[in-house]
Amino acid sequence: MSDNPKPTEIKLHKQSRTLEIAFDTGERFNMPAEYLRVYSPSAEVRGHGPGQEVQQLGKQDVEITHVEPVGQYAILLRFDDGHDTGIYSWDELHRLGANYEALWNSYLERLEAAGHKRPAAS
Repeated sequence: MSDNPKPTEIKLHKQSRTLEIAFDTGERFNMPAEYLRVYSPSAEVRGHGPGQEVQQLGKQDVEITHVEPVGQYAILLRFDDGHDTGIYSWDELHRLGANYEALWNSYLERLEAAGHKRPAAS
């Protein structure tokens, strides 16, 4: 298994608002746009250091409008809420896919702790 998994396929599913990524490790992840938006690697979301993260609210209906390659190491995702500064490296995309359940649950817990009611999926 590669120490640095690389994608072999990237598909944007507009109707389901998901990004599907297959890696050379044989793994395949299908990640919702909301998840990718709230875990954007941008400074707008993560801040400029530990403890500076910005809680993202109201992103349940966000859509990915464009997927753009960045060299041979990453993609830039553009979202319909105007967010377009997160460059997702292959390692970051693999980390997000491999840890989806724990990270998604952490996001939902933080929303609840912030008093934000997320509408149930329809």
